[in-house]
Amino acid sequence: MRSLLSVLVFVLAAVVSAISTSGNRLLVILDDVAEKESYSKFLGDLESRGFQLSFENPKSESLALFRLGERSYDHILFFPTKTKGLGPNLTPNLLVDFLNAKGNILVTLSSGVAAPNSLVSLLAELDIQLPADRTGLVVDHFNYDASSAADMHDVLLLPPPTRIRPDVKDFFGAGAGQDEVLVFPRGVGASLGASELLTPILRAPRTAYSYNPKEQGEVVDDLFAAGEQLALVSAFQARNSARLTLVGSAEMLQDKCFEASEVSKADGKKVAGTFNREFAKRVSGWTFNEIGVLRVNWIEHHLEEAGATNESNPKIYRIKNDVKYTISLSEYAWNAWKPFAVPDSDALQLEFSMLSPFHRLPLTLDATHSSDTAAAYSVLFKLPDQHGIFNFKVNYKRPFLSNVEEKNTVSVRHMAHNEWPRSFVISGAWPWIAGVGVTVTGWLAFCALWMFSAPVGAKRETKKTQ
Repeated sequence: MRSLLSVLVFVLAAVVSAISTSGNRLLVILDDVAEKESYSKFLGDLESRGFQLSFENPKSESLALFRLGERSYDHILFFPTKTKGLGPNLTPNLLVDFLNAKGNILVTLSSGVAAPNSLVSLLAELDIQLPADRTGLVVDHFNYDASSAADMHDVLLLPPPTRIRPDVKDFFGAGAGQDEVLVFPRGVGASLGASELLTPILRAPRTAYSYNPKEQGEVVDDLFAAGEQLALVSAFQARNSARLTLVGSAEMLQDKCFEASEVSKADGKKVAGTFNREFAKRVSGWTFNEIGVLRVNWIEHHLEEAGATNESNPKIYRIKNDVKYTISLSEYAWNAWKPFAVPDSDALQLEFSMLSPFHRLPLTLDATHSSDTAAAYSVLFKLPDQHGIFNFKVNYKRPFLSNVEEKNTVSVRHMAHNEWPRSFVISGAWPWIAGVGVTVTGWLAFCALWMFSAPVGAKRETKKTQ
C-alpha cells in the first residue's frame, strides 16, 4: 500500500511544473501599465520563474477574483495606487474570501501614496495596523543612505534579516554577504498585533521611527511607533496556509534599488552591493508558495508485535498493543521536492489523544522509509489501558512553513475473555496462588490424618457374670 502511494506521489510531483505549488496565475494591480517599467527586473524574475502576469487597473470592470465559484487567479500583487478605493471587485470581503480560498497576496506600500481603504481594512482584519494618516514615513538618523537621503534620512540601509528563532528556517537572509545591505527607501512601517499568525520578516532598527512629514514637519510630537515596534516587511499565514506579505516600501523592488552602486552609509563608507534583488525573490517566492511548503506524502500505523498480521492503518486496536506510527514529509524549494529536515532545536510530535492527549511523543527520523524526495518520521509506543475512540494527530505549525495538521481516528477495544493472561503468568498473583496451594494442601493433610489415625484413650473393661 505504501509503495503504491509513493509511486502516485512521484507521478504527481513530476506533472507539477517548476513554479508555485498553488498555481502560476498572478494578478498585478497598478494604476498605469507604464509603471511596470520601474519594476522590470522584479517582474521579469517572476516571469522567468514561470508566472503568468495579468496587469489590471483597480477600477477595471472586467476584473473578477472569482468565476463560477473558483479563483480566477492564484496570487495577487498590489503596487501603490493613488485611488482611495479599489472598486467593487477588490473589496475587503472579496480579498478575505480570496485568502479563504487559499489565494496569496503581496501588498506593497509607499509613504508618498496613501494606502487604499480596502487594503487598510484588510490589514486591520489581520491585526496589522498602519499609521492613522496611512502615509507615515520611516526615518533613521544613524542608518541611512548618505548619497540619496543626506537631508531627510528616509532611505534606510539595513542588514539582511537573520534567523528569528532557532526553530525557524532562515529563508530571507541566508547567504547574504557581510557588506551587502538592504535599501529601504521612503517606506511605511506597520505595527503588528499579538496574533500567532503574524511574523515580522524585517524590523526597523532601534534608532528608527515613523512620523507624518506633512503634518509634523521637523518637530515630531506624536510617534506612531519607533524602533523594533515597526515591522517594515511582515508575513501573515492563515490557518489554511494562505499567505499575505506586506512590504512597506514598493521602491525597494524597483530597478534602481537592484542596481544601486552609489549607496554609501552615514559614515561615508561605500557599500559593496545591495541584497534587494535576492530579498525580493525570496519574499515573493515565500508569498507565492515557491518555498516553505510542506507536503504529507503518506501516513501509516500498524501493529508491531510478534505474530501480528501487519495490516496497514487498521480501524481498531486492542488496549496495550505495541503500535508503530510513521509519517512521510517533503518540502518544496523553488523547483523540486526534497526531504523535510526538522531543525535540531525543534521537535515533530505525535499526539495519541481522546479528549486530551494520553501520549505526546517525539517522532524520529526513519531512514528505512525515507527517500531522496521525502523524509519519514516514526515512533513505536504502547497503547494506553483505556478503551474508546482515539486519534493519531500530528500538529506542526511553524512560522514560514505551511501548516501540517493530520488526524487519523481509530477504536481501541477491551481485551477479549481469552486474551487475558493466566494468573500464573502475573508475578503479582503468586502470593495468592501460593496461599491457595497451602490451604488446599493443609486441608487434605488434615483429612488424611483424621481418617487414618486410631482413637487415643484407655480401653473400657466389662465384668463376667455367672
